[in-house]
Amino acid sequence: MTPTRRYAKKQHKALQRRRRNAQERQQHQQRQAQRDIEALRHALNALGLPDNLVLEIAGRLRAHKKLLGTIFGLMFPTLFGCRSAYELTCVRGWDKNMPSPLLSALPKRSWLKRLRTLGLDVLTPLWRHTQSMSPATRSRWQWTWVWDDSVFRTYGQDVALVGNWYSGQHKRVVSGIDGVLLIVVVGDGNLVVPIDFAVRRPDPTGPGAPCRNTLEWAQVMLDHGLDAFARRGLHLPAPLAAADSWFSDSKLMSHVSNKHQGTLLVQGKSSYTFTLADGQKVKGAELITGEQWPWRHSLQAPGCRYTRLRAHSATYGEVPLILVDKDGEDRFDVFCLASEIPATRFLHVWSRRNLIEQVFRVLKHLLATDACQVHSEDAYYGHLVLRLMASFVL
Repeated sequence: MTPTRRYAKKQHKALQRRRRNAQERQQHQQRQAQRDIEALRHALNALGLPDNLVLEIAGRLRAHKKLLGTIFGLMFPTLFGCRSAYELTCVRGWDKNMPSPLLSALPKRSWLKRLRTLGLDVLTPLWRHTQSMSPATRSRWQWTWVWDDSVFRTYGQDVALVGNWYSGQHKRVVSGIDGVLLIVVVGDGNLVVPIDFAVRRPDPTGPGAPCRNTLEWAQVMLDHGLDAFARRGLHLPAPLAAADSWFSDSKLMSHVSNKHQGTLLVQGKSSYTFTLADGQKVKGAELITGEQWPWRHSLQAPGCRYTRLRAHSATYGEVPLILVDKDGEDRFDVFCLASEIPATRFLHVWSRRNLIEQVFRVLKHLLATDACQVHSEDAYYGHLVLRLMASFVL
C-alpha cells in the first residue's frame, strides 16, 4: 500500500470515529434532556396545578406560542440537549442570529427592572404572610442578605463589558464579564431570591469614569433594595448580611451599621492584624493555625466547634472574632463590627452565604451562562437576567 493511500485511509477512519463520537454525545445529551424534562414534569405535578391549566394557557397565548417557545428554549437550552442558544438554533433550524435581536429588544435598565420586580413580588407577600405568625415561626423565616461577584467567561467578539478580572474559580486573571449579585436567603435556604445584579465596566471612558467598584455596587444595591421594600410598606428589621473577604471593607461595614443599623459578617484574611483582649497581637494566619483558643462544640451542627474572641483592629475598631472548625473543611474566621449577636447566630448566617455559590453553579453549568454569542450590551444583560430568573425557577 502506497503512503498516499495509507494516509487517506487513516484520515477516513479518523473522520468516521469523530462522527461516531459526535452521534454518541448527541444521544447522551438527548437522554439527559429527557430526564430533565421528566423531572420538570414531576415538579409541576407536585405543585398541585389543575389539569386544565395547560389548555387555559394555550388558549390565551396561542398567538404567542412560537415566540414563547423560542424564549423558553433560550432560557433552558440544556433541556433540549444543547449547550448554548446558538447550538439550539442549529438543531431546531432557526435563524442563528435570532437570539441576539430577542435579547436586545429591551434596554439593559428594563432587563434589570424586571429582575428587581420579580424579587419584590416574591418576597413581599411572603413577608406579610409570616408577620401574622408566631415569633417562633418568624425566627425560622428570617432573611439573610448575601453578596458575591463572579466572572463569566465569554466567547466571540468582545464588547465594552469584557475585561480582565481575577476569578476565584480559575485562581488567576481571566477575560470575561464581572458581575455582582445580591440575593436574599429566606430561612435556612428554603428560598433563594435574586434581588439585584450589576455588571462592572473594566475601563470606562468619558464622563463618569472611573466606574463603581465591587464595594460601591454592593452599597448601592443594598440601599436600593431596602428602599424598594419601604416603598411597598414593608418595615424590615435591621439587615443581616454576609460576604466573603473581598467585601471586608471598613467603609462598607460602617455604612451597613450606621445607615441601616445592620450587621455585615465577612471572612477574614491571613494578613489582617488584631489585638486580643489580653493585649496579644495576632495575624489571621495565626488565628487559623492556633490551638490555644477556648473551643466550644455546636449542638446545632455536629462535628463543628467554634470560639468567639474580642479583639481590636486599627482599621475596624472593636470587632468580635469567630473561629470555625468543621470536620472535612478548612478552618476559617469571620468577623463584624461591634455586636452583641450570639456566635451561634453568626454561624447560621454564614452557612447561608454558601447558597450563592450554588446559584453561580446553576448559572454556569446547568444554564450555560458563559455560552453567549451576542454583540451588544443590552443583549448581554438580557442573557444574564433571563438566566438569573431561570435559576430562581430551578
